[in-house]
Amino acid sequence: MTSLNFNITKEIELLRLVTVGSVDDGKSTLIGRLLVETKGAFEDQLLAVRKKRDTEHVASAEDIDLAMLTDGLSAEREQGITIDVAYRYFATPKRKFIMADCPGHEQYTRNMVTGASTANAAIILIDARNGVMPQTRRHTHILSLLGIEHLIVAINKMDLVDYDEAAFTGIRDEMISYCAKQGTHNLICLPMSALTGDMVAIRGDHMPWYDGRTLLETLESLSVMGGIDKKALRFPVQLVNRPQTADLPDYRGFMGTIASGTVKVGDAVRALPSGNTSKVKAIVTFDGDLEEAFAPQSISITLEDEIDLSRGDTLVHAEGEQPRDDKELSAHVCWIGDEPLKVRGKYWIKQNTTSVKAVVSAIESKTDIHTLDKAATDALNMNEIGEVRFKLQHPMQFDAYTDNHVTGSFIIIDTFTNNTVGAAMIK
Repeated sequence: MTSLNFNITKEIELLRLVTVGSVDDGKSTLIGRLLVETKGAFEDQLLAVRKKRDTEHVASAEDIDLAMLTDGLSAEREQGITIDVAYRYFATPKRKFIMADCPGHEQYTRNMVTGASTANAAIILIDARNGVMPQTRRHTHILSLLGIEHLIVAINKMDLVDYDEAAFTGIRDEMISYCAKQGTHNLICLPMSALTGDMVAIRGDHMPWYDGRTLLETLESLSVMGGIDKKALRFPVQLVNRPQTADLPDYRGFMGTIASGTVKVGDAVRALPSGNTSKVKAIVTFDGDLEEAFAPQSISITLEDEIDLSRGDTLVHAEGEQPRDDKELSAHVCWIGDEPLKVRGKYWIKQNTTSVKAVVSAIESKTDIHTLDKAATDALNMNEIGEVRFKLQHPMQFDAYTDNHVTGSFIIIDTFTNNTVGAAMIK
């Protein structure tokens, strides 16, 4: 099979991807195929994993052990599984991609949550022979809670079921039904074979009954921004910059990344939690001052007035939609700690640059990943998902996760070990 010949010459849009699925669904093979077809792997990498040792070059994708191309750890190669999250880079003339290859084993669910947390789109890989597995449901539910904008169900290994259309439609209908229960209706389902390449980068000749786009064409067509720059302004302050040089004796800039919204010079802004107001005097970047900036740009803002504002505080528009300011909140929690989460447990909550002590006041329910039913419980064990209520030591500013992924999420840190034990999305 001939690889596609791409010539990247101009600045193009970036899409962040995550691949998830059960064990042996073919994630590493799929990523290896994408790297080869888009010329995202170096020649020495290809030679290191070629099947034919009597040659000095790689003629085609069929000469390569595709899974070995991506399994970087020796333990991964020895066991034939993916353990750690690995980030791969490739590009086409239309788009650049960063893909997180996440583990399929249940005990590595915490790694999957990490890899998926920054993704714009997700590929849910399913083995056509096995259908929808429990880990497939778990990953899909987590992706839905994380608010991943684009979910692509790639039904893989169609070559091992003789490219049977009925096998594809049965799995597709089951996934559509499962996702509809949690309000996800924009699934993209496609059949493919990562090993042979059918419907990955080229269509192939084995599935004429499917008239949709290939996986690569689908990835190139997805929108990225999701309107984050149209939402209410949220600017968490990461650092107060006071160089105090001869040229800038009184400079005081507030540095950070715009989480959402747009800010302009002259805008009236409010500092939280103090509530003090001022106007934007300048928007400073490494490449020069701007009249306007929008999410997710990293900038430094100077204000016309000296107001109480420091690391961990947030700038919002003075007359715009305000975040909640409360000492109590409820959230969907993906628990990844070795010790269970229990009522009256004490933890650190870290949201952006803000950290606050919190106590679990109630576990409202636990989710059955098979049926998505809610059940009463007194604890959440590792890899379980539930709705939890927290009481905070002091008020924190936050939004609902559905409104703002940055200010609507936080991680949970064990106060004794300092380990991250949970990821939470505010209801």
